[in-house]
Amino acid sequence: MTWWCTGVRWRVGDGPVLGWYAPGRGERESRLEFGGAVAFRVRGGRCCLGVWRGGRWTACPVGAAVAGRVTRAQCEECARVDRAHSVAADTFADDPRPYHVYVAWFGPGLVKVGITGVARGGARLLEQGAVAYTWLGQGPLMAARRTEELLRTALGVPDRIPYERKRALRARLPGVAERAGELAEVHRRAAALGDWPESLERLPCEVVDHGETFGLAAIGGFGAAGRVVDELVDGGVVAGELVAAAGPDLYVAVSGQGVVIDSRLMSGWRLGGLRETGGDAGDGEWSGVTVPVRGMPVVQGGLF
Repeated sequence: MTWWCTGVRWRVGDGPVLGWYAPGRGERESRLEFGGAVAFRVRGGRCCLGVWRGGRWTACPVGAAVAGRVTRAQCEECARVDRAHSVAADTFADDPRPYHVYVAWFGPGLVKVGITGVARGGARLLEQGAVAYTWLGQGPLMAARRTEELLRTALGVPDRIPYERKRALRARLPGVAERAGELAEVHRRAAALGDWPESLERLPCEVVDHGETFGLAAIGGFGAAGRVVDELVDGGVVAGELVAAAGPDLYVAVSGQGVVIDSRLMSGWRLGGLRETGGDAGDGEWSGVTVPVRGMPVVQGGLF
């Protein structure tokens, strides 16, 4: 039975897990623990996972191949179907479910606004790698969407942030109090605005910080000296100790050096386990990286 990796998933209060999918057999998960091993060998080629619908995967009808460097393990047709049924497509104006409007903090001066289903809790913020966040309000989908646009324009904050920028800031973040203070100020400015839809309930500022959940204290050495996996390749190996995780990123210590793996690049691959040998990268399988990597960017005064 072939199981395809689907990347990292987050559940509030339960930490990160790796997802797996086998057509006809459903899905399963394997827990990721800080201080534990991340060790695998890549097998075969990378395939389209299909369409994510109703909390499960529907297999790609043609089993299309996917390039190694793209972060979404879907062919163009399956990605198109997914986009057409997403909340972002605004094709479900009569969606009866309630939605949260949030502001998320990723680094000094770097915040964004967005919406997520109330039923999901803070899972969407964990998936995005938000270091901290607070709710702004909740209500029907279209009211939440209008509020998101109002706040984005009035506050001058984006609804999307390039992922490289999020990653580059994590190794040198201010403390929890400063993060909370910046979020509280954005919340205050948002609450002072008029023209909020009447059907959207405003919520108080209650900052949730993910510093401990992500293990951010352990990634100080993943700055300029760290490396980022560019892509996986057939036969390649990644093996080391998991020290932190944020959003889709896994921070792995390999032979004394930090390596970041964007787990979105792992999706669509068959990954085989490695046997612990106790050796180092030179005399065994247990510690090392044999896939393409590149250096992490250095943050200079917030410029990249």
